[in-house]
Amino acid sequence: MAHLIKLPSVAADTSGGTLHQWLKKEGDVVAVGDALAEIETEKAIVEINAEQAGVLGRIVVQAGAASVPVNTVIGVLLAQGEDASAIDRALAEAGAAVQPAAAAAASAPAGNAAAACPPANCAAAPASAAAAPKAPAAASNAPVPGGRLFASPLARRLAAQWHVDLLGVTGTGPHGRIVRRDVEAARDRAPAAAPAALAGRPAARRVPHTGMRRAIARRLTESKQNVPHFYLTVDCRMDALLALRAQANQGGAVKLSVNDFIVRAAALALREVPEVNASWHEDAVEYHAGADISVAVATDGGLVTPIVRDADVKSLSAIAGEIVELAGRAKINRLKPEEFTGGSLTVSNLGMYGISQFAAIINPPQAAILAVGAAEKRPVVDSDGQLAAATVMTVTLSADHRVVDGAVGARWLAAFRTLIENPVRILL
Repeated sequence: MAHLIKLPSVAADTSGGTLHQWLKKEGDVVAVGDALAEIETEKAIVEINAEQAGVLGRIVVQAGAASVPVNTVIGVLLAQGEDASAIDRALAEAGAAVQPAAAAAASAPAGNAAAACPPANCAAAPASAAAAPKAPAAASNAPVPGGRLFASPLARRLAAQWHVDLLGVTGTGPHGRIVRRDVEAARDRAPAAAPAALAGRPAARRVPHTGMRRAIARRLTESKQNVPHFYLTVDCRMDALLALRAQANQGGAVKLSVNDFIVRAAALALREVPEVNASWHEDAVEYHAGADISVAVATDGGLVTPIVRDADVKSLSAIAGEIVELAGRAKINRLKPEEFTGGSLTVSNLGMYGISQFAAIINPPQAAILAVGAAEKRPVVDSDGQLAAATVMTVTLSADHRVVDGAVGARWLAAFRTLIENPVRILL
């Protein structure tokens, strides 16, 4: 019988997503495990794989439609020998199972309702809903919470060039999409001249929030408001580590970065002070078995934190290769949910930008994040009291006081500094 393809839950904190693209067309033969479509969540683009074999009979939710909730019916897979009539039967028999799609259509822009609501379900909608007054045309392209503005790439480029705010533009393209003629019309409707005080000054440009930017804003606001942060800072002398790194990179197939040493040192410090390797939950503190280090990666859409699992038992070369591979996929939104979910502690390194010192916001449910500054030449006083020049790196640990006490955080930071200043121990 026909099989309903539903939007899966790709991560614990994901309530929905947007169909980025369909990888199969209606009428295509599908085998078990075939990639059917790509779903765009707040943090990544994830493939949906077929759980059954058959033929893709109908695409219910089109690519680029408004964000839909988990368990929404997005397509129908026909079994061998079934015809199109089986599609309507399957949708009708599903009944309540199709309701999330109808709810999504009701909250979506008017221009996207046809894409979010399958014909069989729309036909069965209550008469009162059908008789409801239509929304004004200007609302057809309004972004929905967690959604996005629908405009062609050319329209976005022209809007930026002509300083046209797309939020005030009504789309006349398919499903309310903003196209070139809409941007041109908005430009022509703009005031002929700016006030004298603003003559020659570019107009302000508004860029709608992406799903990732909304997620970052929500999570970090919750963290700063709800997690009692405290901060510990130490200076680490880097001369021995830099000399060891230079020696290791001579003729090596994998080039080690300072950050690779830092990630492994953070994991080894978690092994020495396991009280920091924990997460806060309302009913208990969870102590993690492995030292999984999240590495902050800057992308065009925002900050992503892929995880190096069991970094305390991996070699530096393995860590280096893994970070390069994960960061590369993070920048094109191709991480799997399990590759950025969880983790023991995050390392955020802004040293390459010349930042000497900063304090980072904890990434829940982790209990700590290490902010790493630049390694720079500074005057120091040696143990014999003599003034000398040394390469020094300042690091700041932000810790969750519900999980980590001040003395515990200090012990972890001391263990980390000892490893950095005696880097041969990082190799062991």
